[in-house]
Order: sequence, then structure tokens, then C-alpha cells
Amino acid sequence: MIRPIEITSEKEALDVLQIQIPSYQVEAELIDFYEIPPLSDTAETLMKSGETFYGYFENGSLCGVISFKKENGTIDLHRLMVHPDHFRKGIARQLLHRLEQNNLQENRLIVSTGARNTPAVRFYEKNGFRKTGEEIIAGTLAIAHFEKRRAE
Repeated sequence: MIRPIEITSEKEALDVLQIQIPSYQVEAELIDFYEIPPLSDTAETLMKSGETFYGYFENGSLCGVISFKKENGTIDLHRLMVHPDHFRKGIARQLLHRLEQNNLQENRLIVSTGARNTPAVRFYEKNGFRKTGEEIIAGTLAIAHFEKRRAE
């Protein structure tokens, strides 16, 4: 089941952190960079993020999360994470699909991920995103940017 998460609730923010930290630790290992910002988030920073969050729940437990902001017809996807115990179950795809279905009036989605995070890069390409660029952020950390446009 997918439902909105009230991220301004400390309990719900703490629940999100229980998904976010292990998920982004996997990404940090894949890209060999351990200072990615989501790893230093706290309940307080999530509560103040201004992002809209949805969660995927299985038997009452949070297994995956998607968050975004909307501006001028664009959905800026900030987080798409699944707890490692639930990888390869289609949860990320379901969260992305729900986000798109709930926001049909927006005609563009953007997202960034570690360029060496091959599973994430493949996921976005498989789901209709095209790479729009890549930039070096710190040392060897390269971030790949993706975009998906709806037919207008």
C-alpha cells in the first residue's frame, strides 16, 4: 500500500530515516563516496525539508519512500529509496508510477543520482528518463542528471 507520509511528524520522519540510512549506505558503497547528504539527515532536517513524501507499506511496515517538490510544471524528485531488505521487489517502480499518476498535470520530472550508481541509472533509463548531463561535485563524485517529459 502506498500512502502519504506526514513528514512534519517526528515519528514519521524517524520511520523514513530507518529506510533512508541503510538505502543510502548502499549507494555510498556503490559510488565509493560516504559523505552524501542523505546520510547526515536527521528527523529534524527531514521535517524541515519542504518535500512531499509517500511511503510504500507492506504488512504495516514502511519499506520504501519517494519524496519530491513541484515547481512550474516540474516535479523535482529528491529521494527514491527502498530498504535493502526489500530490493528487487518493484517497490521503487510502484512509488514512481504512483507519483506520476498523482501528478498528471506536471509535464516534466527531474532527478539526480550518483553517476556510478548503476542500479539507479538503469532504473531511471528503464522508466523513461534520459540523461541530461553529469557533473563532478567533490573529488571523484560524479552526479548524473535525468529528465522525463510527458507528451504534451
